[in-house]
Amino acid sequence: MHLSKCSAWLQVHCPTALRVFAHKVYKSLAPLLPCSAAIVVVVLYSLADQLHSFVCGIFMPQYRYPYAVPLALIQMLLNLLALVGLHAVGLVRLKPYSLGLAERLMVPAVCGSVQSVLALWAEASAHSGLYPLTARLLPVLSLAWSHLLALTTSNNTHFNCILVAVTFVSVTITAYKGLYTIEPLEYLYSPLSLFLHSLSLAWLAKVAQSERGHTSIFDIYYTLTVTRSLLLGFLCLLHPDSPRAITDGSWHSLLFLGYMLGLLLLGAVQVLMVDITALSFSGLAAALLHSARGLTLPLYNLL
Repeated sequence: MHLSKCSAWLQVHCPTALRVFAHKVYKSLAPLLPCSAAIVVVVLYSLADQLHSFVCGIFMPQYRYPYAVPLALIQMLLNLLALVGLHAVGLVRLKPYSLGLAERLMVPAVCGSVQSVLALWAEASAHSGLYPLTARLLPVLSLAWSHLLALTTSNNTHFNCILVAVTFVSVTITAYKGLYTIEPLEYLYSPLSLFLHSLSLAWLAKVAQSERGHTSIFDIYYTLTVTRSLLLGFLCLLHPDSPRAITDGSWHSLLFLGYMLGLLLLGAVQVLMVDITALSFSGLAAALLHSARGLTLPLYNLL
């Protein structure tokens, strides 16, 4: 009799108690979930960035394949193919290509297209360390663009001071250790890439804020990707080295194809993550995601 009463009590009260306990645990851990998710995303992006640099360091010198414009075009086409595939299976709804939206996205489309070419050029031809050094200034410059473009951002003075201090220390440590021989074009392309990338991310965030409630993030990114693909395709037609990208490829080698596929997929994923972060949150958040590994690595080595 006593056992039956205990069993009945457990059946009645235990589910409620468990629900209350689970709700209390979730309520206490809820503030930590966004921070934990952000850390996971940053770690995954940093690992992808490290692997991408490793693959580029093997693929481009070994096979003498420094054709940045066709590679940048294929990366954009891969992202476009992924969006169309998600739309085809019903996971994402995409509106038709909008010329009006494409006009508002022309600045980040042009800046992002040129910057993606410069980034691949740096992997192939810039080995002094100047390009990644200047790329660490991306969050600070994105913060400046956010104020210049009057974007809605949190004016956290303490965070801004910490960001500037970490950037200054990271750049100073790397510069103190010295750079390798700097190619003349690096003096031009490194600051140009930094300027274009920061402007592209800030402008993307500006368009996302103006279109919020009217156009989804995926529609904006779809229009941006199509526009960039058209611009890079036109640049491929104008570039004199583009035909050599076909003739100089070792298409019979499985290693060549494997390295190229890895380079393209990793690069496409990185571009997707940074752009979606800029559209969803802010240009500063996207810049921090892109530069987190470069900013923290000198500090980690110092410890």
